[in-house]
Amino acid sequence: MRPEKSGQTFIAGHPLRPPRGAMIGVIGGSGLASPTLFTERRDTFPVTPYGAPSGPVTLARSGDTKVAFIPRHGPAHTVPPHRVNHRANLWALRETGADRVVATSSVGSLKVPVRPGTFVVPHDYVAFWSIPTYYDAEVRHVTPVLDEELRSGLASAARKAHARAASKGVYVQATGPRLETRAEIAFFKTVGDVLGMTIASEATLAAELGLPYAALCSVDNYCHGIARSSVTWESIAATQRKNAAATEAVLAAALGVLG
Repeated sequence: MRPEKSGQTFIAGHPLRPPRGAMIGVIGGSGLASPTLFTERRDTFPVTPYGAPSGPVTLARSGDTKVAFIPRHGPAHTVPPHRVNHRANLWALRETGADRVVATSSVGSLKVPVRPGTFVVPHDYVAFWSIPTYYDAEVRHVTPVLDEELRSGLASAARKAHARAASKGVYVQATGPRLETRAEIAFFKTVGDVLGMTIASEATLAAELGLPYAALCSVDNYCHGIARSSVTWESIAATQRKNAAATEAVLAAALGVLG
């Protein structure tokens, strides 16, 4: 790692600007590629050392709160989960001025009581497969956490929006793009409550960048084998569209609480 010069911080050999005032980075998940709650929108196209982000970073406002928004899967939802350039996305948010990050995510339920149509604000996560890092060529270790202040704000916002939300839960990350087998789900449900394909990667990279991070998970289906009904991508996408308005309402309330 290069030494700091003239107050400049470097991470993995690349210069990193200091935060420029309070701005919340927002990563929009499936069903939230172009939220309507933002005003004074201006698209920016930051260049990162890790290639192109999933889409433009939109600088905007939600009420009085300044935000930097990026759609995780692209503006037209064309980037599958295993191809998301998480390193570029988080770097772009940090470089455009975000000093903390909240994300929305579509998840499957690993437990019958965690019903589709509700929300979970995870307090921890499990990821058994390779997680991206900014330190491919350096010995650096971070302790992964989900930020308590942001989590509390998301849970409070869900209550304000009259949404049913669990204020804690363990998120398990699979790799995608395929859905999981019954045997995999039978194992995952012994360690977690909901399952997705992206949050653990984002949370780890945010920790490496020094960005507090938390997620609002929309439960859009039961995982394979949890309920009697079969799981298809078409059924999941239909539920995502149905739950998008509620997700946006909770996010708007959260930005008001946290801003």
